[in-house]
Amino acid sequence: MFDTHRSKIAQMTLAEKASLMSGANFWNTKPLDRLGIPSIMLTDGPHGLRKQGGAADHLGLNASIPATCFPPAATLAHSWDVDLLARVGETLGSEASAEAVSVLLGPGLNIKRNPLAGRNFEYFSEDPLLAGTLAAAYIRGLQSTGVAASAKHFAVNSQETHRMSIDEVVDERALHEIYLEGFRIAVTEGGAWTVMSSYNRVNGTYANENHPLLVDALRDRWGFDGLVVTDWGGSNDRVAGLIAGNALEMPSTDGVTDAEIVRAVEAGTLDESVLDARVAELLTLIERTKRAEPGAPADLARHHELATDAARRSLVLLANRDQTLPLSPAAGRVAVIGDFAETPRYQGAGSSLVNPTRVDAPLDALRDTDLDVIGFEPGFSRRDGASARRRRRAVALARRADVVLLFLGLDESAEAEAVDRSHMRLAQNQLDLVDEVLALGTQVVVVLAGGAPVELPFADDVHAILHSSLAGQGGGRAIADVLTGAVNPGGKLAETYPLAYEDVPSSGTFGRTEATSEHRESIYVGYRYFDKVGAPVRYPFGHGLSYTEFAYADLVVGDGHAELAVANLGDRAGSEIVQLYLEAPDAAEGAFRAPRQLVGFARVDLEPGEHATVRIGFAEHAFDAWDVETHDWRRVPGRHTLLAGASSRDIRLRAPIDVDGEPWALPCAETLPNYATGDLAAVDDAEYERLLGRPLPDAHWPVGRPLTRDDIVAQTAGRGGFAGFLHGLIVATSRTLMRLGRPHAANNVRFALDLPFRSIARMSNGTFDDAMLAGLLQMVNGRFWHGSGALLGAWLRHLRRRRAR
Repeated sequence: MFDTHRSKIAQMTLAEKASLMSGANFWNTKPLDRLGIPSIMLTDGPHGLRKQGGAADHLGLNASIPATCFPPAATLAHSWDVDLLARVGETLGSEASAEAVSVLLGPGLNIKRNPLAGRNFEYFSEDPLLAGTLAAAYIRGLQSTGVAASAKHFAVNSQETHRMSIDEVVDERALHEIYLEGFRIAVTEGGAWTVMSSYNRVNGTYANENHPLLVDALRDRWGFDGLVVTDWGGSNDRVAGLIAGNALEMPSTDGVTDAEIVRAVEAGTLDESVLDARVAELLTLIERTKRAEPGAPADLARHHELATDAARRSLVLLANRDQTLPLSPAAGRVAVIGDFAETPRYQGAGSSLVNPTRVDAPLDALRDTDLDVIGFEPGFSRRDGASARRRRRAVALARRADVVLLFLGLDESAEAEAVDRSHMRLAQNQLDLVDEVLALGTQVVVVLAGGAPVELPFADDVHAILHSSLAGQGGGRAIADVLTGAVNPGGKLAETYPLAYEDVPSSGTFGRTEATSEHRESIYVGYRYFDKVGAPVRYPFGHGLSYTEFAYADLVVGDGHAELAVANLGDRAGSEIVQLYLEAPDAAEGAFRAPRQLVGFARVDLEPGEHATVRIGFAEHAFDAWDVETHDWRRVPGRHTLLAGASSRDIRLRAPIDVDGEPWALPCAETLPNYATGDLAAVDDAEYERLLGRPLPDAHWPVGRPLTRDDIVAQTAGRGGFAGFLHGLIVATSRTLMRLGRPHAANNVRFALDLPFRSIARMSNGTFDDAMLAGLLQMVNGRFWHGSGALLGAWLRHLRRRRAR
């Protein structure tokens, strides 16, 4: 890579090289006109182009140009459809290309460790094979148009609470088997041209300057030859990041960190050859995304149809008692109840907020069918507002109906970047409405919206549940098509639905600590845990029903793959998602491993009465485990059992597989007894430290010392004086915006609490410099008047410098 650009780099001054390492503004890199190096644009995805035409921000505050809003990753993952993800990626690339965008910031493929993580709607799955395989397909489709993907957020970005400072404490085996494996697949099979580093620390070191992540794993082990870009405002020590391989810092810092790079080279603390290598990576990205002319205008009508089809293939039929669905005119009078029917939730919030070209509402689509829709009532208010009158009107409508279509879900305030959910329940006004409608004895079909699991206390009482997740701009028509049987549901869950939040293995610690997030559950994420301990769940990983029936037969193991016959026994065309799981030789012997894990899958479309032979390749590390002694993958020899099923708990066929290799043992019950049994509640500090191989870091913020530029704004809480006033002002502003019905703005204001003080300067595009920051820190540390004078003086000096330019 460097040799290709050697001559051009040799012509650059040190200052010019450094200047290329940060943005020109919020979304663009700096050009170097005298050497013919253009500026390129990076902008938000992942499920739609978010190119802002006016004031720029990273949290979706200001409007962007209209673009196709596809279902987010949480929904697309339910399709398990590799070809679909490639088509979506290619279509997104065509829209980005038409707008001269070179890098689309996506896909997001962090593991869904906990249902309350506020950004789960933007991620694929709790399983790394499923997440990585779908992400790789999306990347191949997107990059086929000459637009770079940016796999994010690397790595272990498992929560939004204190995300810019939190230390994700995770053991080596879980790191590689769970949290990095999806990224490995995205890089090695998808060929991602860029990777975005996450804000958080990983085992004590910020991700953007983490040598084990960015060098040992990403480049040396996986062969990544692209560019690493920071998340926006995610640079900490600029020189340390550069040395670790983090080339591009975004957004602009008005030259502040460029000067840091120059000083480091001149002082001998940064070898100029390292800077040259990072510059070469940027030049390679520019070359890869170069286009002779702007792309053709996007066919937005065709793209809307693809968004609708993507939703159709991703809807999951969770329950269907007495074959209530599909509905036909013979079902009688249909009442549509629930605010989400008229005003759908079709995407998440934050940096991925797309301005859709159009939105199909389920209510309108249902009225266009042959069903006898006798009326609509919203039934409840968003954000759990007072709803007694709305509920009375909805119940009155339900009394007149033979079937009630009840649209429930998480509202806009519940799922957003920068904020984790506080519980796993639906709003109480929705639960009250369900109770009153069920008391009528009418058939009730729930259509559920939301990008993450919720508790469903009524699941056994309603007649059917259709999970629309967040279905994108074409979701309304897709929902109507599935409810009426025009389309047979074929989606399956990409994550487990627990009965209650307390059942989740990370529920005891998630989001509750200040400085660290301890992954005490290790490899036991999602179905790996629930299947280990045999805990009941509401719906297992991979679950999804159909209007037809599929039979499996003749499982045969080949070299690196398996084949089986799948038949559609019903009278409707449909799709089946065949899942292959593997049980290791010691899975039932109390070893520290999950009882089974996904090693392959395929989606097959079959006409009525049709059968097909399905061939499924095994995952690269299907027969391996991570060995913490050799720090590498290692084959597990012995007799494995291959399982073919319709979910992790609906196993249809089994076949033995004998694997050769040198015997070795995972940590046993003597060393880690509660990890061997899966009794995670019994894991104490001592056992967790044995798993980590080191003492636990302090989970709490230091008490009593002055705040520094590396502390976060949330640490002003409880300090009194100006610090307490600042914290209270942010919280009060957020609450006021929420009461005013502006949840996106409210959540984004709370984002300020998790900003490190240094980021206030670095994300201001030069309007707030380090001298001003020093004054602000004096103010929050109890020297208000001295600090305010210093801040004012620094602002005046800064203003004079900018005017003199």
